[in-house]
Amino acid sequence: MSSAVPAVSGTPAPGAAGDPTGRPGPGARRPRRSRRGRETTSGWLFLAPMLVILGLFLVVPVLMALWVSVSDWNGRGSPFAGDVSFVGVDNYRSLLLGGGLATQDFGTALRNNAYYVLLVVPAQTALALFLATLVNRKALRGRGIFRTAFYFPSVTSSVAITVLWLFLFSASGTVNAILARLSITGPNWFNEPRGVLHLLLAQVGVDTAPAALAQHGFLGIPLWEWAAGPSVAMTAFILLAIFTTSGTFMLLFLAALQAVSAEVEEAALVDGANARQRFFRVTLPMLKPTVFTVVTLGLIGTWQVFDQIYTGTQGGPAKTTLTPAYLSYTAAFQNNDWGRGAAIAFILFAIIVLMTVLQRVVLRERTTIPRRKRFHPEGPR
Repeated sequence: MSSAVPAVSGTPAPGAAGDPTGRPGPGARRPRRSRRGRETTSGWLFLAPMLVILGLFLVVPVLMALWVSVSDWNGRGSPFAGDVSFVGVDNYRSLLLGGGLATQDFGTALRNNAYYVLLVVPAQTALALFLATLVNRKALRGRGIFRTAFYFPSVTSSVAITVLWLFLFSASGTVNAILARLSITGPNWFNEPRGVLHLLLAQVGVDTAPAALAQHGFLGIPLWEWAAGPSVAMTAFILLAIFTTSGTFMLLFLAALQAVSAEVEEAALVDGANARQRFFRVTLPMLKPTVFTVVTLGLIGTWQVFDQIYTGTQGGPAKTTLTPAYLSYTAAFQNNDWGRGAAIAFILFAIIVLMTVLQRVVLRERTTIPRRKRFHPEGPR
C-alpha cells in the first residue's frame, strides 16, 4: 500500500511555474516585456553615438541657420550675442515681396534654376535608363569596359570637369570647331546672355516682347524674361550635368534591371509581346521604385547646383547662370548679409521638399481600380 499522498488538483507543485512562494520554476519563461525592454535599451545605447554626432553636426547647425534667417546677424561674433536682433520674416519678405534688387536677383536665380531642373532631370533619367538597358544586354561584348566608361565622368572632380568644359565650349574650342566643320557658326557659349527660346523666336521675326508679357511679372522679373528659356551659357551647364550624372543613375537602373526575374520576361515573350511591349509594359512598371529614387536624387542635386557655377561663370553673363545656391553664398559670404543668405537656403529647402512630394504623388502606386473599369455582372458601365 503506497504511502504517497496524491497532489491536490489545482495546487502547483513546489518549484513549478506559478509557485505561491514567487520563485520561478526551472521551466518557467522570463517575461517577454522585460526582455523586449532590455533589447530596446541596448538598441538606443548603440544608436546614441550616431545620434549625438548627427545632433551636433546636423540638427544644431540647421537650428542656428534658422535663427540667423530671422535675425540681423552680420557674420561678426556670435549669432546669439546681445546685439543681434530678431527681425521675424523681414529677410523672407525682402526676397519675395520687396520688389528691389534682392527680389530681382532671387527671381532671376529661380528662373535659371527652374529651366536647369526641367531640362536636366528628364534627360539624365532617360539617358541613364538607356545606358543601363544597353550594358545589361548579355550579347554585348566588353560590358565591363562600357560600364566603367559611362560611370567615369561621375567620379571625376566637378571642378576639373568644369574647367575642361570651359575649354571645350570656349569661342575657339573643340565644340565650335566641330560645328564649323558642319557649316554652323557656334555661339560664344559662356558669354552669351540671351535665352535659347528668345533666339529661336528671333529667327521667326519675334524680337520684342508682347505687351501682356512685358507689363506683368513675377518676383521682379517680367513674364517675357521668364519665357526666355535657359541662356546659351546655362545650356552648356545643362549638358555638363547630363554628362556627369547619367553614369551614377545608370548603376541604379542596372541593379534594378538585374533584379527583374527572367521568368517574367519569358512569360511576356510567350504571350507574344515584342521587345518594345516587354520593355514599356513589363520592365518599366517594375522599375517604378528606382525611377522614383532617380528623380528624387535628380531634383535634389539640380536645385543645389553650386560648384559648376562657382568654378565657371560665377553667375554671369548678365546673371543668366545665377542659381539660388550661389546667390545664398554671395549674399552671406561676400555681402555679409547672413540673414538673407540663410533665408534663401530655407526657401530652397522648401522648394526641394515640395517638388519631392509632388513627384511622389505622381509616381505613387495606384492599387484601386477606376470606377469606369470595374467589372459588373451586367456588363461594363
